[in-house]
Amino acid sequence: MLTIIMETRDNEAELAQTLSVLVAGAVEGLVSDVIILDHGSKDGSVHVADAAGCRFCVDWDLGEIVRSARGEWLMLLEPGARPIGRWVDELVEYVSLHKSPARFSPSRLHRKPLLQRISRRGKPLEAGFLMRKGDALAVARGKMLLSEMTNIRAVRKLATELVPAWVAVDSRQSI
Repeated sequence: MLTIIMETRDNEAELAQTLSVLVAGAVEGLVSDVIILDHGSKDGSVHVADAAGCRFCVDWDLGEIVRSARGEWLMLLEPGARPIGRWVDELVEYVSLHKSPARFSPSRLHRKPLLQRISRRGKPLEAGFLMRKGDALAVARGKMLLSEMTNIRAVRKLATELVPAWVAVDSRQSI
């Protein structure tokens, strides 16, 4: 039903955090496969992906990756991002009723200070991105980044919140 795709480069810890949350979706039959696109990781990202049963791609073409996805919907995430709450139920309902892309709501508990939110534009995948496989096939090309696939105007907002990846990155760097 849903394929998760993430890009990584030395995000072993963040990847493990995201994959641990996605287990609930796999158990419920929502998540059919997870694909990790690597950008030259030198840490243990490949081992984390392998242990979780993910496909880890070192040399890849995004069009081929999208074509090979098992799910009819794709969820694009950054390593470290984690949906919270009843995300499985909401996504099952959303993909059965809608055809347009969607983003998660930003986590109310994990917000940057007001000045940082105002002065900088968020990353394209900071709130994740959910889209139909057919729509992704229409835009995916070569070594294109996942963030380049999110330039779609009409995007719905899901009620489910997403803890952004920067929370995991910041917590790792403060240790």
